[in-house]
Amino acid sequence: MNACLCRSYLSKSSLKCFLIQQLVRIGLCFCIVTTHAYGANKEPIRALYIPLADHYAALVAYERYAPHMQYADFQLSKMNNWDLLRAHFYEGRADLAFVMSPLAMDMYREMGDFRWIGLMHRDGNALAVNEIIAGQLELSPHRKDRTPNQDLANAIKNLNSNQLLQLKVGVPHLLSTHSVVLHKYLNSYGLRMDKLPHGGADVLIIPQAPPLAPKYILGQANRATPAAFEQSLPWADIVETSGFGKIAWYSKDVIKWPNGHVECIAIATDRAIASKEQALREVMTAIHKAGADIEAARERGGEALEDIVKIVRKHIPSHSREAIVASLDPELKVINYKHLNIDKAGLAHIMGLAVQANILSEPIDIDAFSDPNFYVNLTQQGCCIDE
Repeated sequence: MNACLCRSYLSKSSLKCFLIQQLVRIGLCFCIVTTHAYGANKEPIRALYIPLADHYAALVAYERYAPHMQYADFQLSKMNNWDLLRAHFYEGRADLAFVMSPLAMDMYREMGDFRWIGLMHRDGNALAVNEIIAGQLELSPHRKDRTPNQDLANAIKNLNSNQLLQLKVGVPHLLSTHSVVLHKYLNSYGLRMDKLPHGGADVLIIPQAPPLAPKYILGQANRATPAAFEQSLPWADIVETSGFGKIAWYSKDVIKWPNGHVECIAIATDRAIASKEQALREVMTAIHKAGADIEAARERGGEALEDIVKIVRKHIPSHSREAIVASLDPELKVINYKHLNIDKAGLAHIMGLAVQANILSEPIDIDAFSDPNFYVNLTQQGCCIDE
């Protein structure tokens, strides 16, 4: 009898242990499922970017704000050149892309199934020359004092008349804001540029992937050939910090515009706008906040700036610390991440110059191209930069 009772007690104990184990397992499964379900409820927002200072705000947004997003699973894909980015976007491999404004307008003219929802930065590119041209210029030792004066124009004229040499200037893409800026400078001094050789222009623009641009002008200098490029930061700074060229001027001094000229813009597919609007809005808000973070860090310097440098170099190790810090110099302010809502007048100004330079074949309808519903008020978001 005692043995039976003992066996009964053990059976009940075993059953109790078994039931507890099962309840624990059910609880663990429930936790995993709810966590996954929460993650699954987030909408993937796939964004394409190029390794440039133009897109630093996207990197900071990804590192600082993406983990806390409620609606968006923010994903970044780095493209090595603009044509690859365009192809990926055309093929529907992304919801969002950060694109130079003339290229974006040309893409819209071709496709028309996406909208402009914000800016990534303002200003932010520069003309760098190799030592052969720099030797003909009277450049201030302080970059902030270098302006788009007539010295470079005279050097180009001398090349054409004395050496019968058409200066080649590398740009990230023929359909770039950089080409527009270069046209504006040259046109101011009676010079012309062209996309095709033997057209009689003073300058020939050639497409040059940004990471390869410094090597291009260094290679040309080694051949005793004058060369230059008009590229985004920090590539122009890399030329100067590496000691094989000089920055002649910055785009902000060529195209002067309130708050800085329009450059790279954020475009989103109509499909994403229709089906993922809340998630897209969350990502764009994070980009605006990240822009404010960069602006605050450049002013504070020290650890705050080093944190930005670490984020950038995690994603773009080819950007040296020295070049990043030079690009974000608070005294120069040659690129800024303020006022990132759409600026129709600013884009229209770039478009007009692009059509004048034959960079764009025709204008587009900017009202149809833009979607103002993604306006971000940073003051309401608890940030200190006014929009």
